[in-house]
Amino acid sequence: MKKTASSKQPAIHYTIVPKDLAGHLFNVTVTVPAPDADGQEFALPAWIPGSYMIREFARNIVRIRAESNGAAVALTKLDKHAWRAAPVTGPLTLHYEVYAWDLSVRAAHLDQTHGFFNGTSVFLRVVGQEEGAHEVDIQRPGNPVAKTWRVATAMKELGAKRYGFGTYVAANYDELIDHPVEMGDFALATFKAHGIPHDIVITGLVPNLDMARLQVDLKAICEAQLAFFEPQTKRAPMDRYVFMTMAVGDGYGGLEHRASTALICARADLPSSATPKSAEPNEGYLKFLGLCSHEYFHTWNVKRIKPAVFAPYDLQVENYTPLLWLFEGFTSYYDDLMLVRAGIIGEPTYFKLLAKTVSSVLRGSGRTKQSVADSSFDAWSKYYRQDENSPNAIISYYSKGSLIALAFDLTIRAKTDGARSLDDIMRALWKRYGRDFYAGAGRGVTEQEVEALFDEVSGLKLRPLFEKYVRGTEDIPLAKLLAPFGVKLLDERKSGKPSFDAGIGRDPLGAKLTQVHEGGAAHQAGLSALDIVIAIDGLRVIGNPSNIDALLSRYRVGDQVVIHAFRRDELIAFDLTLQGDKVPGITLSQAVAGKKSSSSLRRPSAA
Repeated sequence: MKKTASSKQPAIHYTIVPKDLAGHLFNVTVTVPAPDADGQEFALPAWIPGSYMIREFARNIVRIRAESNGAAVALTKLDKHAWRAAPVTGPLTLHYEVYAWDLSVRAAHLDQTHGFFNGTSVFLRVVGQEEGAHEVDIQRPGNPVAKTWRVATAMKELGAKRYGFGTYVAANYDELIDHPVEMGDFALATFKAHGIPHDIVITGLVPNLDMARLQVDLKAICEAQLAFFEPQTKRAPMDRYVFMTMAVGDGYGGLEHRASTALICARADLPSSATPKSAEPNEGYLKFLGLCSHEYFHTWNVKRIKPAVFAPYDLQVENYTPLLWLFEGFTSYYDDLMLVRAGIIGEPTYFKLLAKTVSSVLRGSGRTKQSVADSSFDAWSKYYRQDENSPNAIISYYSKGSLIALAFDLTIRAKTDGARSLDDIMRALWKRYGRDFYAGAGRGVTEQEVEALFDEVSGLKLRPLFEKYVRGTEDIPLAKLLAPFGVKLLDERKSGKPSFDAGIGRDPLGAKLTQVHEGGAAHQAGLSALDIVIAIDGLRVIGNPSNIDALLSRYRVGDQVVIHAFRRDELIAFDLTLQGDKVPGITLSQAVAGKKSSSSLRRPSAA
């Protein structure tokens, strides 16, 4: 067992230099003033918190060497992500290069337009000294194209000035890797939410970016969430927050951090000052605001309220928990709900978003085979490694988790006549497990403690909901649960419309079946995912869903057609009997009568 460094030990010091923009290489050094006398071990994380998949970031280390007092030190590789330096008497420094060409929110990316990195991709952990202070000197690239670059990060400045290159500091390694860094010629704006500065950083070309609208809308969302968790004080769990966004032609994703988020989006989803102002965001902008809302809610739910197994993280191996339905699913429930409470969208738009989620959950038969607790536990091997059969095999702990949150909320509100709600559960989790987490008094929550807290706060016995919908695979009776609130849920499937019941993608030869749904027409005919359909009853197929729909519109449900398709390089004929379209057609609307107003779903309960 390695000794833990005391807070009095000299800080671990890193430098990171964007060395070769065209070659996508960062030069990194780590200096350990007091290395382990038996030989200092170093390791790079195998995964990044918030993205539950082993990514083996060490594979991007191109070369590495060690030295002490100007002399080379032997470095032995222990496994795919760890090294040990030979014992030395003085300070020990490792020099290494990291290849950075992953344009995502999870790793590192560097070229002539910008640089971005998460600490898990670039900062080797000094094993046994993780609890001491960690400093990092972020240096400007020598390339002339970078002479106007700035730095965006929520990490505390030490020698650096805000938005400048220089030295930053973190209290420990966990904090160091929880502050991603963006550098480049980004658009920047700042607003205050209940007195706390929030930066908006947009990297990438975005003509006529309406930053003013972004400030107004994000301020409303942030203030709604700050007031949600701390109704009396509106106190934030951080001193400053940074929204970092990479705008690209087509992309979507986000990753939460304790005082920032890294986002990627399509530039068309960002608001334009050239378009007329509307009362509500368009579909693309609404999608982006929902993403921002989701990642911001994680500031509380998963960054501070954590599963016990994440306190602390073991970044070298999988950390299994059956609770991701709570941390991702409940966050997915509140992300859109907060848009309503912030005044960004109204009830009709919220109902459309909710209906879309219900439809996505009901679409796949995997929901009858895997519970959200199992989906959470198996995230490492199933949810994050999806394939063409995933709709038939798994359920999303995001989407069904959000509907479970709705079910708990509706049940608690109905059975307590509005005196309690899911809001009270979340605030109790925050006060008990999250508020003081980084002050040293916090700890992770177990699944048993979660269930006990739900009963305690609500005053109800909620075990049946856990058994049926969390640990079980039953469909949630949302129509029944919504009815007392005056909300009507209908499933108006186009059962008279003939369908393959398969996902359709493009291919130069025809239509590629991306997914074949269990029990559907394509499955029963013998077609498989990745088959390329080239003809229906002798007529050529062009690879898009509208062409398939046009060809099938001349048939009735129950008609038999001959499908010609390539499987690999072999042409095969299939006899297919058309079925009715099984895509859920969920709609939600305000009913004429109801015991309670649906406004109670949108209104936060009293603290």
